[in-house]
Amino acid sequence: MLWSDKIMQKLSEKLDRAALRQQLISHNIANLNTPGFKRSYLPFQEELEKARGKASLYRTHPRHLEGRGLQEPRVITESWTSRRPDGNNVDLDKEMIDLVTNQLRYNLLVQQLNGRFANLRDIINEGRG
Repeated sequence: MLWSDKIMQKLSEKLDRAALRQQLISHNIANLNTPGFKRSYLPFQEELEKARGKASLYRTHPRHLEGRGLQEPRVITESWTSRRPDGNNVDLDKEMIDLVTNQLRYNLLVQQLNGRFANLRDIINEGRG
């Protein structure tokens, strides 16, 4: 029942995506000096633009539009670029910026999830009074 709450489901999905993004960034950084390595990433802004109008919406009225929900994450390997003569295309500065941005996004999602749990805890404790 707890995970049937749509907000909790969306927060969980977004946390999963942030965790996947973190793994990809870490993998890219770990292969910074591997000849021929091509970076992989989980597009955020591009996917967000595509998802606009497709996101799952909570309908409070039957005449509201219905959304479709998040698409499955799509990992992209950037094979068309090369930053060095050995074919590696990992840019450490970009990866570090992506790492910090993703960490901030993850922390925000965790705070939102904790807020939901705090609300549930308050509701449960009020029932004991």
